[in-house]
Amino acid sequence: MQIAKCSHRVNEKTTAGNVDAIAAGSPMSARRLLDSKTTMELAQSEILPALKQYFGFSSFRPLQEDIIRDALMGKDVFALLPTGGGKSLCFQLPAIVRSGLTVVISPLIALMKDQVDAMAATGVPATFLNSSLAAGESRPRLRGLHRGEYRLLYVAPERLMLPGFLEDLQSWNVNLFAIDEAHCISEWGHDFRPEYRQISQLRTLFPRVPFMALTATATDRVRADIIGQLHLREPKIYVASFNRPNLVYRVEAKAAASAQVVDFIRARPNASGIVYCHSRKTTERLAQKLNHSGVTACTYHAGLTSAERSRNQESFLRDDVRVVCATIAFGMGINKSNVRFVIHHDLPKNIEGYYQETGRAGRDGLPSECLLLFSAGDVAKQKTFIQEKDDEREQQIAQQQLRQMVHYAESSGCRRVALLAYFDEVFTTENCGGCDNCLSPRSSYDGTLVAQKFLSCVFRVRQRSGFCVGMNHLIEVLTGANTDKIRRWGHEKLSTYGIGQELERAQWSAIGRELIRLGLIAQTTDKFPVIQLTQDGHDALRQRTTLQLTTLLTTPIAKPVTKTAKVARDAAEIPFDEALFERLRQRRKQLADERAVPAYIVFSDMSLRQMAHHYPCTAGEFSRISGVGEKKLREFGEIFLAEISQHLHANARMVFEQRMLSDE
Repeated sequence: MQIAKCSHRVNEKTTAGNVDAIAAGSPMSARRLLDSKTTMELAQSEILPALKQYFGFSSFRPLQEDIIRDALMGKDVFALLPTGGGKSLCFQLPAIVRSGLTVVISPLIALMKDQVDAMAATGVPATFLNSSLAAGESRPRLRGLHRGEYRLLYVAPERLMLPGFLEDLQSWNVNLFAIDEAHCISEWGHDFRPEYRQISQLRTLFPRVPFMALTATATDRVRADIIGQLHLREPKIYVASFNRPNLVYRVEAKAAASAQVVDFIRARPNASGIVYCHSRKTTERLAQKLNHSGVTACTYHAGLTSAERSRNQESFLRDDVRVVCATIAFGMGINKSNVRFVIHHDLPKNIEGYYQETGRAGRDGLPSECLLLFSAGDVAKQKTFIQEKDDEREQQIAQQQLRQMVHYAESSGCRRVALLAYFDEVFTTENCGGCDNCLSPRSSYDGTLVAQKFLSCVFRVRQRSGFCVGMNHLIEVLTGANTDKIRRWGHEKLSTYGIGQELERAQWSAIGRELIRLGLIAQTTDKFPVIQLTQDGHDALRQRTTLQLTTLLTTPIAKPVTKTAKVARDAAEIPFDEALFERLRQRRKQLADERAVPAYIVFSDMSLRQMAHHYPCTAGEFSRISGVGEKKLREFGEIFLAEISQHLHANARMVFEQRMLSDE
């Protein structure tokens, strides 16, 4: 297996002359098929022109071109690209430049419609088949598939085993199976779905058709499991950087959570975002509070009917409401590019889920924010949920994942370093400039005395009883609690009994977790985890080592981010005419509503920013804007050029001054 890793942007590869030729309506077509050229020749000559013609981009994101070329060569591919990293293009572009049908297997019904709409906007025939369609809607699509009218078919995994469907597939000239959200096939993944296991049967039925497995989150163990479960044959493996440089990560202590959420969102009056909550009741209460505060919001959870969920999701996608308050059921695969913030009202169960959920912010590459509200109470709730699991192995895994999540939330170190380390990626920059701990480092204090008390308590309990105990029991000893266990084991007679009454239990819990992070104590992964002194802990206790501990999290209201200090200095930060941007945004919304599609299907915020920076006045200039392909140039070019022209006439002096400032 060959593994390719990449964390930088590919250089521009399309000349201005090529772009002008496309804008002028040259007869170049990406639909010249494989039967007229070898695969490699087509890859060399057609991929980049097709990228501009259909998607309006003149260069690839990291690893995309290599993945596409391997797919065209008929190789199996495993691609791990972060959310917003352009996974969809890896199977969409091969579907355009060669004949036959690309079948995309996805668990995401909402994403299927979204991507089919996006393909239609670029002029590519695509369709989907899933449970949202009535029989009368499915039949014409099936007829079109039999006639070879589509290049892309999106289908849910459970559809594969329906009577007659596999026989249909064998008659549809399938040239690629793309398995999206491939981590769902692994029991080690954070979103295991048993129905994904049946996908492996396709390997036997279609031995010559290449497979492409794509996911945004997978540890080494999950990657290996995906490759094995899908029976990928000598796959080319591509692992992009997990770093999302345009995202700012923050953790704040949860106090008055609803007020914190409302204040955060009201400080960002034009921003769209997602608030994740654990319970349906919390989503309803929070959405009501936001609406009463003048922020349009809706809910998304399993307690709503299918029609209600679809309606609310559509309202969010089309910018009819700014905020959706949702359980974790919402958002997986949602392609809304202008989500400017993601808030976790409650503590996520694991880092993989947290990473994927935060990844729904800033898919367009523009600066966006991720806020996690953290409290010891949330940790206790999660532990209760874990104890309710019947399977002991599941309990152990969940406990370990929760400890990793708590470590991330309480750490005073760089959030980006911690997130990337979870996925075995090293972030070497000293200060990422894109997290709370790097932007405003927390203060520290001399924690030698409290650390000595805690370490001594661990030692004395083990010395007297011959066994170790859990965190809660240690804290009960330190705070002088009067419990059955303490009396039964004689721990009220220890010299450390009651020596920590000056602090509350929550404070001792935080100190204990920090000592774990420092490696002075360790927590086992048994069903009932206990605390043990490490060798470093023994040394620190014996030598009375001076220790600096960090202060607890505070609850400042984070100011809106406009850019990140070191991690996102590219086209995302170009200056632009905000008045023109708002004018174009309103026009985009009108056009999207007329077509019953989300606004970003027309143009992304990044495209509008470039228009508001470059002020294109001709079709040739407009075609150079990122995201402007041939179909969008024909359909929207005159409309947006007219808006820009009217703005220039009405604001000539202001535009002149802004251009002068930009040149400086």
